[in-house]
Amino acid sequence: MGKGKGYLFILVIALSALLLAGCNSGDAAEEYTVATDNNFVPFEFLNEETGEMEGFDIDLIKAVAEEAGFKVNIESMKFDGVVSGMQSGRFDIGIAGMTITEERKETIDFSDPYYDAGLMIAVNKNNNEIKSEEDLAGKKVGTRSGTTSEAYIKENHPDAELVTFPGIVEAYMDLESGRLDAVMYDVPNVKYYVANDSANLKTVGDILQGEQYGIAFPKDSDLVEDVNKALETLKENGTYDDIYEKWFGERKYGTESSE
Repeated sequence: MGKGKGYLFILVIALSALLLAGCNSGDAAEEYTVATDNNFVPFEFLNEETGEMEGFDIDLIKAVAEEAGFKVNIESMKFDGVVSGMQSGRFDIGIAGMTITEERKETIDFSDPYYDAGLMIAVNKNNNEIKSEEDLAGKKVGTRSGTTSEAYIKENHPDAELVTFPGIVEAYMDLESGRLDAVMYDVPNVKYYVANDSANLKTVGDILQGEQYGIAFPKDSDLVEDVNKALETLKENGTYDDIYEKWFGERKYGTESSE
């Protein structure tokens, strides 16, 4: 092989290697860490048989990631840890039935709303004294610490005795045992627990303080726009409704199945 041909051969090999490297790097999707609550049924909870996190939020963020073209690594923790992890930038994404509030928006960015919620009261079935939030004065009312329900009780029911718990299930258990008079928490979780996990509780009163959940990000995250676009597509093509129907038994937007 002549000198000129040898040089040309090496150049071709080098260019091919660069092109191959470029293709490989383009195919490798970015992976982001998603912080989620460790026990907020039916949005996120641990399936003890499989050891995997399941729930509406888990299915939704995986669908968002697939649509947006990135991968996710799920890490579960207490709700307070999700909030602080977003504020500190420790995690890339947070999804935990987190209510969008003006206070949180000061330190956290949110996606467009993905779920309409609110607060609801649960009491024992034999409790005929508490029929609405107007009856909470002087009563022991439990909820989960660091949540909008805790803030709501403090602001609107200073005459109630507020008792907070690291997890909402402990509050329900204390309610069933008679150590609490009522529990106030997010509507879907209260309804789910009363319908599936307790024959001794009932809901009372109206839905309080209309709320919306959003996917959370550290401030000024570049992911917000991509996630919003993915959410919009999932709502339009029926994937969101498929996930919603799986966990809540009905379709939110009335779209056809994506299958």
